[in-house]
Parts: sequence; structure tokens; C-alpha cells
Amino acid sequence: MFRKLMTFEEAKKTVDSQFKPVFLGEEEAVLLEANNRVLSQDIVSALDIPPFNRSTMDGYAVKAEDTVGADENKPAVLNVSGAVSIGEEPKLKVALGEAVEIVTGAVIPEGADAVVMVEDTEREDSELHVFTALTANENVMKKGSDIKKGAVVLRKGQVLGSSEIGVLAALGSKTVTVLKIPIVAVLSTGDEVAELGKELPPGKIYDINAYSISTAVIESGGKPVYFGAVPDDKAALTKALQTAVASADMVITSGGVSVGPKDYTAQIVDSLGKPGIAVYGVAMKPGKPLTVGFVGEKPVFSLPGNPTSALLSFYLFARPVLQRLAGRPVSGMKMVSAFAGSRMFSAKGRRTFVMVRLEFDTQCRLIAEPVESGGSGAITTLTKADGYVEIAENEQFVDVDQEVLVFLFRGSAGKV
Repeated sequence: MFRKLMTFEEAKKTVDSQFKPVFLGEEEAVLLEANNRVLSQDIVSALDIPPFNRSTMDGYAVKAEDTVGADENKPAVLNVSGAVSIGEEPKLKVALGEAVEIVTGAVIPEGADAVVMVEDTEREDSELHVFTALTANENVMKKGSDIKKGAVVLRKGQVLGSSEIGVLAALGSKTVTVLKIPIVAVLSTGDEVAELGKELPPGKIYDINAYSISTAVIESGGKPVYFGAVPDDKAALTKALQTAVASADMVITSGGVSVGPKDYTAQIVDSLGKPGIAVYGVAMKPGKPLTVGFVGEKPVFSLPGNPTSALLSFYLFARPVLQRLAGRPVSGMKMVSAFAGSRMFSAKGRRTFVMVRLEFDTQCRLIAEPVESGGSGAITTLTKADGYVEIAENEQFVDVDQEVLVFLFRGSAGKV
């Protein structure tokens, strides 16, 4: 039995204090395969970006002083002495009274310090009329104005996305040094769990948890390795857990953590090495049987078998640890304010998480409506829910129309 459940806060503090992130190493990643990877070192620019003064407009490169006082009634008259194409180094210079035709992105030729837009000019043969006065550097992007040589452009620990990869491409980097991705062993336990792709025997269920948890691992920055479904056999489960701990950086199991005669998981994890089990049951609903242990520095999360309980327990406890192990910033779940659409009751003495869907009422208020479910064993509970409302241990209920915070599963409300 769970003789003394930890409070939710006690369990969180225990896991946070016992987990010490280890350096898993680094590796080179091809730039096109580096999305969502974590930088292992600062990126210092080896060149100026842009590497030359460039035009930001189609028009004519000129000396700004040649256009002083120019307007529609009294244009400056210049002589077009040549043209500059994009992707080439100009071989001509701009002298007083001259203009050089130029396109967006081309190098500003020596002697010029501004570009007049083609819309502000009229040209007849080599004679150019300029109808606006320019200032120095107008319509010119200066060398190094975006990135200075020697500047730190990306910081160690940044997660690479499309913008960051674009910066690396601007620097000419074909590869980038990133942190290794944590390997997470995922396995399910129970005689009732069947492998996918096979005919479902009577009394069996398909292995829901391994696939939903593995996907959550990927979303959190880890690489799941599926160890299959292990029956409720002590020797088989011991062997599977020993192999998982030896080959992975983190282990996540589901099932086998309640009080049944074949619930061996916590006992086996505790026997694999010190410090052993740190959390054995949490005063929360759903997720009461959650167990967390450490074999050396490797965390082992043993989640409840019920799909909703398992996935919610992952979000609340395993996800922050995995993010830290991956060298990522620990990102909390996004929240929105809403009004309770129905009364929500707590489980006495336990932190309660009520799954809700979000919708607008006739007054355009965001309403959090509890999701009907068949209990924590129903996987569709989470697919119907946009998030959850958290009710503290000392609260009896949340009343109708009471303002609540909704923690979002998908970053935004799916039905709003």
C-alpha cells in the first residue's frame, strides 16, 4: 500500500532536488537536420553580414551631395556612367555628377553613398533626372549592419528553429555542433497489453501508453526507444529494466505501480541501484500511483497504467526532467483565463486535475467545461480536452462562473 503519499509539491521538490543533469556529449549535425536541436556552444560570426555595402532598392547609386535641393520642380541632373549587377564586384567608381544603375542586393560601387529609387527618377539615354534629395546611406545596408564579425549571434543552449538555422546559413555553416539527444527507454507492463499490428486476443488491450508517451518524449526533446510490452513476470521485468537502464539516459514505464499482487515495478527499480525510489505515490488525481526512482544519476519514471493518468503524470513530472537532461530551457505549459462552465469537485486531500474543453459562450467569454469521461482509463479524455484546471488540496470545488486558469496541452485551445 501507499503508506504515506507525498503531497504534489513535496514530490516535485524531491524530484527536482535529486535530479542532477549530466552532460551527454555533443555531435555535429548537418544544418538541414538541425531543427529542434540544442546548441552546445556559442556561435561567433567569422564575417560581417552583409559582407559589403548593398543596395536595398532598384535604382541608381549616387553621391547624396549631388541631390541636395532636388525636388519635382527642380530635379538634379546626373550622368549614368554604367550599371552594377547582383553577385558581382563593381569595377567602376562613381564620381561627382554621376549615377550608376543598380539592383536590390548588389554591391554599392566605390564613391557612391546612397541609392535613389527608380520611381523617383526619369531617364533619357544617359541623362538621369532625380526628383528627391537623399541623405548619406539612404537605401543602403551597410557592411556588418546585421551581424558584426566577432559578434556572438547564437548562445549555447538555444533551441534551433527556422530563424536560427537561417542565421547559421548566412554565416556559411554546413554543420553545427549540438548536444546529443537523450535516449529514453519506454516500456509498458502488464499481461493485458498487446503489441500493435496483431489480432487483439480476448481480455487484451493494445499498447496505448508506449506510443503516446514516446510521442511526448519527442516533443520534449528526447529520442524514445520502445522496449515493448513486458508481462507481469518479475524475472522478465527485471531483465527488461536492467537493459533499459544500462542502454538509455532515462527510463519511462507505465503500469505495475499500484497495489496489486503483480505490481513489481517499484520494487524492481529500487533494487537496481542507489539511491532507488524517491517518490512512491503522490496525493494527486489522476496519477496517484506515480513512482519516481534514480539508478545512479538516471531517472526512472514509473507512470500509472491508465492512459490519461500516464500522460498527465508525464507532463507534470517527467517532461521538465527530460527538458533539463536535453539541455533545454524548462518550459511551463501555456495558460489562459476562463470561467468554469460547471462545478468542478476536488478529490479530498489530493491535488486534482480536471480535464476541460474550451469554448466561447454567447457573451464571448471563454468557458472551461469539464470533459465527460469513463475515468482515467479513457484515452479519448485527453483528445477531447484542451487542457486542465488545477484544484488545490484545500479547495472543495470550483464553482460555476468562477474564474480559473486553464493549462493548455497543445499551446492553444483547439476549439476556440
